[in-house]
Amino acid sequence: MKKKLLSLMLCGTMTAASALLLSGCAEGGTIQAENLMAHISTQNVTETAPENGPSTASTFAVKLLQRCAAGEENTLLSPLSVLAALGMTANGAAGETLSQMEAVLGLPAGELNSWMHSVLQSLPEEKTCTVEMANSIWVRDDPELTVEQPFLQANADYYGAAAYKAPFNDSTAKDINTWVKQNTDNLIDGILGDIPDDAMLYLINALSFDAEWMRIYEDSDVREGMFTTEAGQERTADFMYSQEHTYLRDENAQGFLKYYKGGDYAFAALLPEEGLSVSDYVAGLTGERLLNTLNSAGSETVRAAIPKFETEYDTELSEVLKTLGMADAFDMSTADFSAMGHYGEDSLYISKVLHKTKITVDERGTMAGAVTAVEMASGSAGSLEEPKTVYLDRPFVYLLVNCRTNIPLFIGTMLDTAG
Repeated sequence: MKKKLLSLMLCGTMTAASALLLSGCAEGGTIQAENLMAHISTQNVTETAPENGPSTASTFAVKLLQRCAAGEENTLLSPLSVLAALGMTANGAAGETLSQMEAVLGLPAGELNSWMHSVLQSLPEEKTCTVEMANSIWVRDDPELTVEQPFLQANADYYGAAAYKAPFNDSTAKDINTWVKQNTDNLIDGILGDIPDDAMLYLINALSFDAEWMRIYEDSDVREGMFTTEAGQERTADFMYSQEHTYLRDENAQGFLKYYKGGDYAFAALLPEEGLSVSDYVAGLTGERLLNTLNSAGSETVRAAIPKFETEYDTELSEVLKTLGMADAFDMSTADFSAMGHYGEDSLYISKVLHKTKITVDERGTMAGAVTAVEMASGSAGSLEEPKTVYLDRPFVYLLVNCRTNIPLFIGTMLDTAG
């Protein structure tokens, strides 16, 4: 029997200037697809978000990083974006497939829905610090394809997802890429080339972060220096020097928080002690330990230096998610996505989970972007102590975090500023 592809694609972006829309016009074009949500009214969500949401997010972030941060390549992941995409996907899962997904994601699907909804509702909209999330579902216009209404309803209620029916031809690819472009402030031009003949559905999430540093660096704060890789190679880099006031420490690393305007978000850096590689440090990290380090941040003066850097990263997460315990979702003989829909007599399974990111850190703030694709197929205060000094002139771990909850929006390793 010919396989039918069902692709769920997620775009998570963090940009320095974002203007997100759930649907409608974008520069260069108007979305032509039929709105499937026209007859679905979003219901009010009254459930209380689970208190262990931040610990769940931290644990998931660390597990992803541990399985992706290998070798000498810089790593950058958006765990919150991946959680959002897989959370929407879980609303279409059932049976053992759902149980395995819930175990990997760290929360029952209903609780994950409530937590993600609370995250959406708490995003700031200040001019100098805006974080926004948008979601959309794209369905092939094919009489043999059935998409369950409760699946669409749940994703509308909890994720604010728009849904479109489209012919999945060149015009649909253009529509999807237009949606991606307008939801990433032109940072990502699109995620699709030609749509495969067997593609049945796409789910897309966009996460945008727009913030300046609390204190923008002056020209006099930036000086050339040397970044030394773990292999001992020296890279010339521009370092941004400042005095920060929040010190991070665990048994194997020290670091600091550098806040963005408004104080609700920060760049968190952790520099492993001399002689300890980043990969070994990450291997010993746990979500609980990371969260404890962020929660116990001390009010101490820190002489800090951050290299200006830009890095890109892409990976395919199927094997990672299988090793974490989500094996059934990728097996056409065992996957159960019956709550999402079906194509004729074919059931659905995940075939690929693609993730691509980009980040730039400079004098004004942070610009970053991520694209993840889940492809499914069917078949049968000041201290008087001496200031700490943390110069990030060798490999380190960094995060972009919500300071009120310590949720990691992005997490990465910087091994080489030339990357």
